[in-house]
Amino acid sequence: MQAASAEVPHRWGSLGSIGLVLSAGISVQFGGALAASLMPRAGASGVVTLRLVAAALVLLVVCRPRLRGYTRADWGTVVVFGITMAGMNGLFYQSIDRIPLGPAVALEVLGPLALSVVASRRAVNLVWAALALGGVFLLSGGGFGGLDPVGVLFALGAGAMWAAYIVFSARTGRRFPQADGLALAMVVAALVFLPLGVAESGAKLLDPRTIALGSAVAVLSSVLPYTLELVALRRLPASTFAIMMSLEPAIAATAGFLILNQALSMTEAAAIALVIAASMGAVRTQVGRGKAKVQEDGS
Repeated sequence: MQAASAEVPHRWGSLGSIGLVLSAGISVQFGGALAASLMPRAGASGVVTLRLVAAALVLLVVCRPRLRGYTRADWGTVVVFGITMAGMNGLFYQSIDRIPLGPAVALEVLGPLALSVVASRRAVNLVWAALALGGVFLLSGGGFGGLDPVGVLFALGAGAMWAAYIVFSARTGRRFPQADGLALAMVVAALVFLPLGVAESGAKLLDPRTIALGSAVAVLSSVLPYTLELVALRRLPASTFAIMMSLEPAIAATAGFLILNQALSMTEAAAIALVIAASMGAVRTQVGRGKAKVQEDGS
């Protein structure tokens, strides 16, 4: 009876974390589509600057993080986390300024997929990663040869930063209470990127409409998803989280269709089905693993 009673909260805890990841993915990709429409007004670096500065201000007001009581290692973790966020956002927005949103996300997600292979200790997760990779390849149209090579390199760089983001988000969540670490890291990211945004966009960043749209992008692409992911990573292993990131190209394709009027082909629909199947497999593996562990602990 003890094992049975413990199984239910653990199972719902895993499913709840998965729901947080899915909600974060939906939010960030629709925010990315909105950001793509804002780039003609403020430029790629300008949009990133607005996003990070607005997100930092919102998180500071909401979280009011304390600054005392942390070790040098704690501060080192949060600074690296902030630099990682700045790099991930900057490289990705430079990418979607040169290539379409769907292929950019398909390339970017290779970073988390590589992390899932490295971090996983179960052979079945290699199967889910391979299935997701196949879907990503299909979503790219079978290759990226027709795309701007600089945009492709930016997307791959963003993927590497995304993998690092997953690692340091989990570490920050363990070292700082609630979302305090995220708020402090966002301040670091905003300070790192502010000079670049001012140099590229200048007075355009002060336009009221641009500020309003940039603030909306900040909430959709930073405040909400990063907070949800920080909470989820306290309960999900990095390998499972990374495989679930394969859903991002599917969500991006849907956001592109609804906001940017980018139609979905049959091949893209098949690719979306593959990445969804891979993520569902990873979810079932994680929940089943948690169930088995609870039963062992109760026996």
